[in-house]
Amino acid sequence: MLRKVTLLAAALVLVGGPALAAAKVREPNEIAFSFEGPFGRYDQAQLQRGYKVYREVCSACHSMNLVAFRNLGDAGGPFFDPKYPNPNDNPVVKALAADTQIGDIDGETGDAIKRPGIPADKFPAPFANDAAAKASNGGVAPPDLSLIAKAREGGPAYIASLIAGFGTPPAGLTVPAGLNYNPYFPGDVSANWTGDHAHTPPGGFIAMAPPLTADQVTFDDGTKSTIKQQAEDVAAFLMWTAEPKMEERKHMGFSVLIFLILFSGLLYASYRRVWRDESH
Repeated sequence: MLRKVTLLAAALVLVGGPALAAAKVREPNEIAFSFEGPFGRYDQAQLQRGYKVYREVCSACHSMNLVAFRNLGDAGGPFFDPKYPNPNDNPVVKALAADTQIGDIDGETGDAIKRPGIPADKFPAPFANDAAAKASNGGVAPPDLSLIAKAREGGPAYIASLIAGFGTPPAGLTVPAGLNYNPYFPGDVSANWTGDHAHTPPGGFIAMAPPLTADQVTFDDGTKSTIKQQAEDVAAFLMWTAEPKMEERKHMGFSVLIFLILFSGLLYASYRRVWRDESH
């Protein structure tokens, strides 16, 4: 019974449910992402590395139902190339899509088939349905990652800290079967703690096993593939999938601010001209 309750709580928190009232967690690490701040921009090389981590590691369990291959070639995206303003024409995007098998229906026979992907295809889901996803993951369906960086408090810093934060549980903490301890995951481990309850470890139990190992992914740009690097890169990629138009939004906001400053100046000058001969 304890395992079922803990698994359910883990699922609710990971998909953005309300934090547990008694949650005691370690604060996410401070990470200087390039896209932070009013003038921040995505680091394209980091997004490319993050996409590779997602594709080679995370996509085995997690879907991205809101992202199509052509989005990878959009302005600000991992594989944007100004020579191809239409991402459907981007050769890198085409190659990445074609390297993936997509489930489809034969138009003549009606049979289920597999075909190479095209830029218009969405990222394929790892499981046929939620029941299959739960059956393969201890009764908890891994959440879709399309918007996870905006759905979780702490955003990409939390994600990077979480997936790189697995380690040996502190002595005195019993981890339930099928679960893993993570100090960054909201929960309450006091029922499984035999030490001084004034010093109960932070964090909770999560159904996801440690997903990353050093050198698990080879980066094409030669960046050293540490767990920390992989975690930060995939967190940046997940931020991009959650807010792909961030750079455009910031640019528009800056333009509007400049317009308002100029408009205020013109308005003040007009006011002075209209009322210059009137006593105040």
